[in-house]
Amino acid sequence: MLLFLLIKDYLGIIGVFIPFLTFCVIRFNTWMSKRDKAWFCLYTSFISPFLFFLFLKTGVLPQYHSFGTWNDFLHVRIEYVFLFDRLSVSMCLLVSFISALVHLYSVDYMAEDPEFDNFMAYLSFFTFCMYSIVVAGNLICSIFGWELVGLTSFLLINFWSTRRFANKSALKAILVNKIGDVFFFLAIVSIMRTYHTVDFLVLNTLTPFLTVEYPFANINISFVDLSTLALLGAGMAKSAQLGLHTWLPDAMEGPSPVSALIHAATMVTAGIYSLVRFSPILEYSNITLYFMILLGSLTALFAATTAFAQNDLKRVIAYSTCSQLGYFMMACGFSGYDFAMFHLYNHAVFKALLFLGAGAIIHALADEQDMRKMGGLINHLILSYICITLGSLSLTGFPFLTGFYSKDGILELTASSSISIGLFALILGNIAAFFTAIYSIRLLILTFYGQPNWSRTNISEAPSYMAFVLFVLSFLSIFLGYGFKDVFIGLNTPFWDTAINLLPQHLNSDAEFLPSSVKLLPVLVSCLGFFCGILIYHYFPVHFLYRFFKSIYTFLNYKWFFDPIYNYFLVRPILFFGHRISFEILDRGFFEHLGAYGLVRLIKWCIDLAHKAQTGYLNHYFVFLLSGFLFIGLLPHSYLDSGLLKIICISLLATLLHASHTPWTYSK
Repeated sequence: MLLFLLIKDYLGIIGVFIPFLTFCVIRFNTWMSKRDKAWFCLYTSFISPFLFFLFLKTGVLPQYHSFGTWNDFLHVRIEYVFLFDRLSVSMCLLVSFISALVHLYSVDYMAEDPEFDNFMAYLSFFTFCMYSIVVAGNLICSIFGWELVGLTSFLLINFWSTRRFANKSALKAILVNKIGDVFFFLAIVSIMRTYHTVDFLVLNTLTPFLTVEYPFANINISFVDLSTLALLGAGMAKSAQLGLHTWLPDAMEGPSPVSALIHAATMVTAGIYSLVRFSPILEYSNITLYFMILLGSLTALFAATTAFAQNDLKRVIAYSTCSQLGYFMMACGFSGYDFAMFHLYNHAVFKALLFLGAGAIIHALADEQDMRKMGGLINHLILSYICITLGSLSLTGFPFLTGFYSKDGILELTASSSISIGLFALILGNIAAFFTAIYSIRLLILTFYGQPNWSRTNISEAPSYMAFVLFVLSFLSIFLGYGFKDVFIGLNTPFWDTAINLLPQHLNSDAEFLPSSVKLLPVLVSCLGFFCGILIYHYFPVHFLYRFFKSIYTFLNYKWFFDPIYNYFLVRPILFFGHRISFEILDRGFFEHLGAYGLVRLIKWCIDLAHKAQTGYLNHYFVFLLSGFLFIGLLPHSYLDSGLLKIICISLLATLLHASHTPWTYSK
């Protein structure tokens, strides 16, 4: 008890560094076997959620821990700072809990992999990197974790490095996220230049009094608008919003536990979490809020319609993640940061259930992921069927499941808004919910019903650890939303304390008083989607639909042609510029000829010229000497002492001496 009282205020710091210490122990010791390393990693992964839960229940929040000053730059003091408040600790609790379940799931899923211990170590380090973003107390600490998450995601997506598509997907993920990193760096530089601080608490305090504006095309643009738009650009890449979404569906090329960890609770939610962290600044930029609403609604629609025409099991779930991230962004645009965090919690649970359930199916079918080659699995994988069904129903917002309370809450928030773009977002959000129900039913029918299209003789259910994880997530997918709705989004709930600040005109109390018909609209739309999905995929042959809707299917199956457009208009011109312009003309041409290679050729030419001047005739040498005296005599007196002239004369003398292969002789 005394020990607990002594470390009570440091539980958060201990929980943050446990995954990093675990990674160091596994990677840098030689006395443990690979299996022992993996089990050590598993045991330590369950310590962090326990510590964060105790910290949230007993700790005095908020807390501000400084570990010293890193640098002073532009009169800005940059420190190593951890900020623990209700927002960061609750997010750490979610990340640590999902990470612990993924570690346990991986014990069975990756047991036969020769690099099993390295995989567990990468999972631990990835968890630490996500903690670094969540508990960062300033922008510099945040960008530190931001970059480490990108690096570790590259290692995890490319874990099976012998697969060509895994290589391409990992490279695509890190390159697309670099675009967001550029926006993040722009935001940091502009904030440092204007605020002269990078501390979150100071930024939140100073923003209401900041009136800096920049003239642009006869329009005064607020500094808050510029900085928040840059932060939105960073969040677009990390949270895979429309335009910078292309890396997320391809990230499922990694092992299924990686997909669950990246898509459920960590990397893709980092952008949304950062926007929620900057909520006191976003509230003063109506332009950025409008962009967030527009971007989120379009992303939700795009990803839902694209998932409708995909055939890869994990790719369908990946596009559903992209669609749900659109709902996150939409909620933040309507100043519903508490709704976004509540949906983030719920989404982490049922999306982890979907990915890990899909992993159990793929594991049973010897790495087969094409739904067209499945079918009839309901008689063989009953546990996986129940888990996928519960996760899909929760995803669609089926009444009284976890997803219902947050997803429908966001749509109610959209319906209660009085701004002009609210109706547009409401229509697109409901259309996305309609397609979500259709592709969820399609996934279930193609995977579990119909005639078997697989050739394996024996299919076994998930092993014990995998089954336990699926059971826990299934339980939470039913009851988590109901249990936490009053805590997270209850009217005047004190849970968030000062972590989320809203302007009075942006309060969301009107959503509580909407008519019942408006509140039931998302449920009715989802039920209509269920009915259409069953009608289409159970009673109509697929080839019949493909024949009549071939162009629409092709458009959706090719993901709205984003990849071909990017390849043609961005990738190919950049590669052409990199090879023909940058390499051949600049590197191998201009710089090489003016640089070392060109200097060597110039000296060689001078030596050859000087060598030709060594004719051996005295009258030629007399002309050279006379020309030199005339040249020096005609120069102004001020140039005679210049260092440049001395350098030229010495260089010419050295060249002549080096080239003098023929002795000076009198002409006959």
